[in-house]
Formats: sequence, structure tokens, C-alpha cells
Amino acid sequence: MRGYTCRMLEKLPEAVGRALHGVRAGLDNIVFNTLGLREGMASMTLTSLAFADHAPIPSRYTADGEGVSPPLQWTGLPKGAASLVLVVEDADSPTPNPLVHAIVVGLAPEDGALAEAAIPGGDREGAGLHVGLNSSLQATWLPPDPPPGHGVHRYAFQLFALGTVPVFSEEPGRDEVLGELRDHAIASGLLIGTCERSDGSIKIEEGVSASGPLAAG
Repeated sequence: MRGYTCRMLEKLPEAVGRALHGVRAGLDNIVFNTLGLREGMASMTLTSLAFADHAPIPSRYTADGEGVSPPLQWTGLPKGAASLVLVVEDADSPTPNPLVHAIVVGLAPEDGALAEAAIPGGDREGAGLHVGLNSSLQATWLPPDPPPGHGVHRYAFQLFALGTVPVFSEEPGRDEVLGELRDHAIASGLLIGTCERSDGSIKIEEGVSASGPLAAG
């Protein structure tokens, strides 16, 4: 059902996107804000060489470009951090809960970074990470693809340090990851990138003229 909902949102007409402008999952519902890590727990810094905090995500990393995952870097990890978990969610999806764009578990704290295109997606195999299910029910990077006319969407890149190395399933989903974070997370970091499709344009298949059939999105 989640996968169907995700595909349906990508194809919303601009008029519907505008009508749903006030319908948003909300930042309060992203994983970072549902764990209560801000009280008595450590914080760390998550950044990207591709965009600044609360700045637009370059099209290279969205459905309007190559759609690869962006590079990420982290600093300020607390002592005792044994593993890291990355969760990327769309806080402004017109759904009850934020859409999940990526889950990566078992990251090594000492690595300090994820390279561009490290998360698999499309025909890219990625860097051999332990990747969970996004809202399309695929263990891949789901590029930002907000509905036309729905306004600015905030994509929350959330990094969590855990005091242990949990044993996750082969392709963990949001609920499984959330349970482990509630039990073992000791610090968190948040980076927000934005994306907006306001002109109602729909991507056109390569080799088809502007007056020809439109792509499905």
C-alpha cells in the first residue's frame, strides 16, 4: 500500500497538489522528533558538500536529474558510538506519516562520510551498504519528487549513533529501525534539504518531443 501511495503522489496534477498544500506529514512526525533524543542525549553534526542546511537540494540528487544519493559527512560523535543509522524522510508529503526516501543501517562511525551515489538506486549498485526499505518498498535511494504545486518539501537527513550494533533484518523498514533506535540511540544529527516542483512540469521521456506523450513521472 505504501509503495502504491508513493507512486500515486508522483503523478498528482498540479491543481491537486495546490489543493493539498496544507496537508503535510509534518516535521514533528519524522524519526528525529519522535525519539525524544533532544533531552539528555548527545547531538552530532551532519552536513553535505552538495547543499547547506535548509537549502535546495541540487537537481542531480532528485527525480529531475540523475537521482543519485548526495554525499554526507558527520562529526562530533559521542564516545561509545558503535554504529550509525541514516533515515531520510519527506516531512511535507501529503500523507499521515513522512515518506521514507532512504534507510541505511550498520554504518561505521569512523568512516565519517557517505560518498555520492553510495546508496543504490536505479541501475546503480551503490557502495555495498546495508539498506532498508523506502516508501516504495525498495531497498534503494528514492530521489525527491514532490507533487507539482504542493510547495516546498523539506527532506530530513537524520543520522543516529547507537551504543551497540543491532542485528537488523535483510531489508529493515521504518518500524523495525524505530524500535532499535528507541532502545539503543545515544545521539542524533539532522540536516534539512528542500525541493519544490512549482511549475507543473512533468518529465518527458528522452527522445520524445514536448508535444508528444508525457512520461508517467
